[in-house]
Amino acid sequence: MKSKSIISSALVAAMLIGGLSTTAFAIGGPSGPKNDYQVQGKIGAIKLNPYGYAPLTAIIMNGGYILSDVQVTILPKKDGQTISYKVDNQTLKTYGGIPVFGLYPSYTNTVEVTYTKAAIGFKNETVTEQYLITTGGIGLTPSGLTMQKGPLFGTVKVVTPAAKEFADRLYLINNVSGKAPGRSSQATWNNPAGGALEWNDSSNSFVVDTKGEVRWFFDSDKLLDYGNIYKTGIQMGFRQNVDGALTWGFGQRYVKYDLMGRQIFDRQLPLGYNDFSHSLKNASNGDYFLRVGTSNVKRPDGKNVRTVRDTIVEVDQNGNVVDDWRLFEILDPYRADAILVLDQGAVCLNVDASKAGHTTSSQELAKLDKQDKFGDIAGTGIGRNWAHVNSVDYDKNDDSIIISSRHQNAFIKIGRDKKIKWIAGTHKGWKKEFQDKLLQPVDSKGKKIVCDDEYSKCPGYLNENGGFDWTWTQHTAFLIDSKSNKDIVYLTVFDNGDSRGMEQPALPSMKYSRAVVYKIDQNKMTIQQVWEYGKQRGSDWFSAVTSLTEYQKDKDSIVVYSATAGMQFDLSKGVPVGDPAPELLEFKWGSTTPSFQLKFTGTGIGYQAMPLSLEKAFNKKNK
Repeated sequence: MKSKSIISSALVAAMLIGGLSTTAFAIGGPSGPKNDYQVQGKIGAIKLNPYGYAPLTAIIMNGGYILSDVQVTILPKKDGQTISYKVDNQTLKTYGGIPVFGLYPSYTNTVEVTYTKAAIGFKNETVTEQYLITTGGIGLTPSGLTMQKGPLFGTVKVVTPAAKEFADRLYLINNVSGKAPGRSSQATWNNPAGGALEWNDSSNSFVVDTKGEVRWFFDSDKLLDYGNIYKTGIQMGFRQNVDGALTWGFGQRYVKYDLMGRQIFDRQLPLGYNDFSHSLKNASNGDYFLRVGTSNVKRPDGKNVRTVRDTIVEVDQNGNVVDDWRLFEILDPYRADAILVLDQGAVCLNVDASKAGHTTSSQELAKLDKQDKFGDIAGTGIGRNWAHVNSVDYDKNDDSIIISSRHQNAFIKIGRDKKIKWIAGTHKGWKKEFQDKLLQPVDSKGKKIVCDDEYSKCPGYLNENGGFDWTWTQHTAFLIDSKSNKDIVYLTVFDNGDSRGMEQPALPSMKYSRAVVYKIDQNKMTIQQVWEYGKQRGSDWFSAVTSLTEYQKDKDSIVVYSATAGMQFDLSKGVPVGDPAPELLEFKWGSTTPSFQLKFTGTGIGYQAMPLSLEKAFNKKNK
């Protein structure tokens, strides 16, 4: 009995000593199990990676208190970037505590929180205290390809430090690490024929701050099932919704998760559609516009096919189909002019160095028809990659969509009635029924710019400064809502620049890309180039595929991601001579000098990038 008394006294003493420490351990009551979770502060335990998808997030549990007036600050490393945000009461209830976003990987982070806590029988107390949260490394699986150095990237270099007004930026990066055996599905649709299912590389998404530090990543290995064709695919089309959550798609699915990794929905595409890639627009009307293919189309020759990247489907918030735009019925799927001048070595992410610099011919296109070849082929006709739509946007002013069609070298506005409103691109090869929809270039005074007979080359288009030009194999024709109305629209476009002037240049080193802003007068049917960047950077900044240009209302700025800059080819050997080195830049409106510039190496092929708002995610009531 004496020994038991001594042990009991020792336990009590240890508990009392522990209670005096700033770190305590919660212990179950006399009728419950013992819980040895650590409680550092005055509320609850820390739950790291609470939903299993976002390892650099955590929740400081509320400990049974009602919390309010919460401020979170992730203290930076030396010379690092502070992340600080407020949390509204609704969000606190959703997570059962304080959400912590932006932890450094492989690091013991210091998180400072200020909050007011309340409970029945207790006096309200406002507390400011710090928590230590240790994280693991960046757990993204490498592709195994030489262009990717390490699980995420080799280096991130700050080329132009962020100006003061951009110093708080966080950027979501969406990259494609490349097709890897064992991780990419090796399957094709065959009933009916065609489709783009085999286009299924690995991908990753992460957040960097303006110091180039990773502050978040999504563990896609937990989401994807590489052996199931309905649960895998390239993750693309990331958008941050008005509620702060992220939507994107992959393969046969589209999903919505919040920044803490909480699933909001995970849906298979409606069965009439397949092969999502490139673009998902979370529109102002609450619906989602998805760039897909159509699952089964009867061609005029009686054949049934799956179509390739030529359909926009609109779904409501519950996943019901609202409408669709079957572009093979709206545009001309046999317009081959742009396809005949494409560099066949880089047809979007189908990068084939052995075909670099080569173009196809009318005879080869005709041969595809005779052989009944369908699928992800840069060709003409329903069931082939004739349109390659890589972005869709929605204009609420006239209930229309704006698409970017890479393989037509044009971005196009189409109404709810499926009628074309205008076409921005070279005038060459459009049938008579489309010719009154082709826009006329004008200068800043509204004076007509006279181009060549086909409107493929306009005066000064090759000049380093000035001169109107169209976009070529472009990406992301995005509307600037805040600067547009029912008559005048402004758009940002990334002009990749392949087949510029409807031809391949004499030397690959002559290619260049641009970020561009256009102003379109929809009544006068004119287009004016009001801003550009990239021409002066030459071939070093040339991105044959992918990339983004997008206006940001919060800072009146333009974000540009030249996502495959640096990827060149040795035409004599048909091999790459440089790995992609994506560049992220942000410009104040009207400036051609970046206010921030970041360069990645070893990341593989970049896709898109955009700023992320913590205000939307955690302070919804006050945004």
